[in-house]
Amino acid sequence: MRPVHTALAVLVAAVWGFNFVVIEIGLGHFPPLLLSALRFLVAALPAVFFVGRPKTAWKWIIAVGVALGVAKFGLLFTGMAAGMPAGLSSLVLQVQAVFTAVLASVVLRERPGRVRVAGMAVALAGIAVAAVDGGTSGPVLGFTLVVAAAACWGVSNVLTRKASPPDALNFMVWVCTVPVLPLFALSLLLEGPERDLAALRGLDWSGAAVIAYVAWVSTVFGFGAWNHLLKRYPASSVAPFSLLVPVFGMSSAALVLGEGISGLRWVAALLLVGGVGMTSLAPARAGTRTAAAGTAEQARTAAVSAGSPPATAAASPAP
Repeated sequence: MRPVHTALAVLVAAVWGFNFVVIEIGLGHFPPLLLSALRFLVAALPAVFFVGRPKTAWKWIIAVGVALGVAKFGLLFTGMAAGMPAGLSSLVLQVQAVFTAVLASVVLRERPGRVRVAGMAVALAGIAVAAVDGGTSGPVLGFTLVVAAAACWGVSNVLTRKASPPDALNFMVWVCTVPVLPLFALSLLLEGPERDLAALRGLDWSGAAVIAYVAWVSTVFGFGAWNHLLKRYPASSVAPFSLLVPVFGMSSAALVLGEGISGLRWVAALLLVGGVGMTSLAPARAGTRTAAAGTAEQARTAAVSAGSPPATAAASPAP
């Protein structure tokens, strides 16, 4: 890759890693489900009027929108609101690569191979270490919700692979339209209209900046830049940069939010990033789709995770 494109890939990883810090700040302004709904609303509008009609069947758009937008991000934001630290969230969420690989082996008949199985074992060891660290420094409920979010992300990854969208940007924007109403409804039901109205009435420049970042910088810019790189270079060259996301997530949380990084958390980070790298980048022996095609499609949709929709095992950023 040319130096300017390498710098762009690192910048996107930094944008996605810092996104966790922005979410943490946003949760001080909005209830978690309301914040997630606003994020998708602003990401979808006005973009939906410029990308044209959906180029993928509605059943896949709705399925991915529910799994990723409602379930994954709803659980992630709620877990962070329950006390899960931003840096640790950016790390634990990467276990989605393991969930994706397991689900792909069942649904897509992709046999993982020895390297990928070993990577899954290493990543799970990292989650175990992170659980021990989280158990001593954070709430168990928040940790559990973030792991559940990673599992939902894995489901959305497999659904995206099944959908095989011909236009990733078009697909992403239309997927963003799906979670808006369900998340608003859940927020009214679970968080209450009084709390939602108070948050909206108290909207200030800081809260508006949070929504702008998670919707436009993390989603629109991040996805656009990532997709630009994937059009110029092989997926195997671009995908590894997503492994920098938890590095930027943990470091920015430490610098901006003052989160401590214990020795156990560094061990968990090394195990998780290493295991995810082995799981994501090792080719799977797919029966119905070649490994190369699978990896390309995975990396193509990976952008969505950082603040938008679909990402998969080949290159899995963060919210």
